[in-house]
Amino acid sequence: MRKLLALMTGGGSLLGGASLAQANGWNMPVGVTDLSAEIYSLHMTIFWICVVIGVVVFGVMFYSLFKFRRSKGAKSSHFHENTTVEVIWTAVPLLILVGMAVPATATLQKMYDTSDAELDVMITGQQWRWRYEYLGEDVAFNSNMSTPRAQISGEEDRGEHYLLEVDEPLVLPINRKVRFLLTADDVIHSWWVPDFAVKQDTIPGFINENWVRINEPGIYRGQCAELCGMDHGFMPIVVHAMEEDDFDDWLAERKEAAEAEAMGVDREWEMAELMERGEQVYGSICASCHQADGSGSPPAFPALAGNQELIDDVDWHIDVVLNGVSGTAMPAFRSNLNPVELAAVVTYSRNAWGNDTGDAVQPAEIVELLE
Repeated sequence: MRKLLALMTGGGSLLGGASLAQANGWNMPVGVTDLSAEIYSLHMTIFWICVVIGVVVFGVMFYSLFKFRRSKGAKSSHFHENTTVEVIWTAVPLLILVGMAVPATATLQKMYDTSDAELDVMITGQQWRWRYEYLGEDVAFNSNMSTPRAQISGEEDRGEHYLLEVDEPLVLPINRKVRFLLTADDVIHSWWVPDFAVKQDTIPGFINENWVRINEPGIYRGQCAELCGMDHGFMPIVVHAMEEDDFDDWLAERKEAAEAEAMGVDREWEMAELMERGEQVYGSICASCHQADGSGSPPAFPALAGNQELIDDVDWHIDVVLNGVSGTAMPAFRSNLNPVELAAVVTYSRNAWGNDTGDAVQPAEIVELLE
């Protein structure tokens, strides 16, 4: 009776431990999707099966060591080719494995079923940011970490969401099936949001699929889960899940803004307009490598302030921004930024920090080079 009470107490402690682990973030989250809850349930079921196996195996082992110890005069039995024992220790593990494989297979089938999606989002990993494109909606943007460099260097106190905050979150509707198409421009990244139970590698030259249907509105955070370079830890993911009507309004606004910027390609931009827009683009895209003051981080990231090659040759400067530099960390931005953004950031970097070339690169010039 005392042994039974001890076992029950131990089981209660294990259950309490699981709850404590969940509360402290040691266990995987239940998440905010039906699939993430199912994965969590499967995880806990298999966990408890393993716990029971461990208790039984070690219980028998320690009981045998204690009960039949040599100091009490016990002598080991000798037997060979006991068919009954061999059948038992083969059949029981097989039944356990089958019992775990059946629900696991059903869950895996759901995880890989991307059919009947109501919205398609292309996710592209880049060193070190994410690009999101709403396919068929003409809406696309880059998402960059917005944690100030002063916090990273220790000059300021760290914020609540240190290294887990971005300038442009991915916005998704709740109660709709969203299919993700994932790839990368440079190296392997991994798009991971624990609350969605989504963790998918993004591989250059390949397109992987995954999906989510979010049940609750809110802000959900994740990170790149692949070692993708020296700034791997500065590649966060933030998803803003909205009510369906709010999402539709947001998407309509972004489409209008994209159309208005596309129309700007055909007009002549004033220098002040280009500088203002270019400062925004530079701050979100370029400053992480070349620094906000253009001083760079030589030799990997050369200074732009006072860079004589940049100042003397506008065509070379535009080519570097459009096509990148082979063998370096400078990527090509021709497919990641629109003509207005490209013209603006080139104009800004040619006239900021004392460069003062007076050059105003127009979006129409960029369009010609992209054709």
